[in-house]
Amino acid sequence: MSANPFDLFAAWYAEANAAETADPNAMTLATVDSAGRPSARIVLLKNQDPLGFVFYTNLDSRKARELQEKSSAALLFHWKSLCRQVRIEGDVDLVDALESDVYFARRDRESQIGAWASDQSRPLDSRDTFEQRLKTMRARFEGIAVPRPPYWGGYRLKPRAFEFWRDRANRLHERQVFARTKDVWSEGLLYP
Repeated sequence: MSANPFDLFAAWYAEANAAETADPNAMTLATVDSAGRPSARIVLLKNQDPLGFVFYTNLDSRKARELQEKSSAALLFHWKSLCRQVRIEGDVDLVDALESDVYFARRDRESQIGAWASDQSRPLDSRDTFEQRLKTMRARFEGIAVPRPPYWGGYRLKPRAFEFWRDRANRLHERQVFARTKDVWSEGLLYP
């Protein structure tokens, strides 16, 4: 047992970084719309600290619109090679502009240009249209640093619950849970 879910996550994440061949930072983000209809997609964890778990997106995307309507969400990490998964539930806030700027500046240039060219989650008539927009944005920013678009930024999920799941033989899995009340974490186990 561990008294701090952030420490346990950090240990498991370090093992995943060593063991997983592709995207150990991939996580499912589940949101709901204003009618309570769920939606899930894979996003990439870009920062984890005692404040929470940070990912970035177009702020006009479906996930961002859903987070503006309902600021609670869930994350799921599944590390198949380790036979482990971590579920995290919590409230989500926008990260500040400076934090988004710092991360955006570290992105690959083509990813930066893609952020300007994409109307993420909106209908697209053809791939050629998108390719043309990419070409236009490459020309627009040729020879200069690509600034962060005003409609692009980060979110931080602040956990209120964790579940650490370990595979065991005969489906007799181990499930360790943490729940936060104010600033205190309680810890327990669940039946498989």
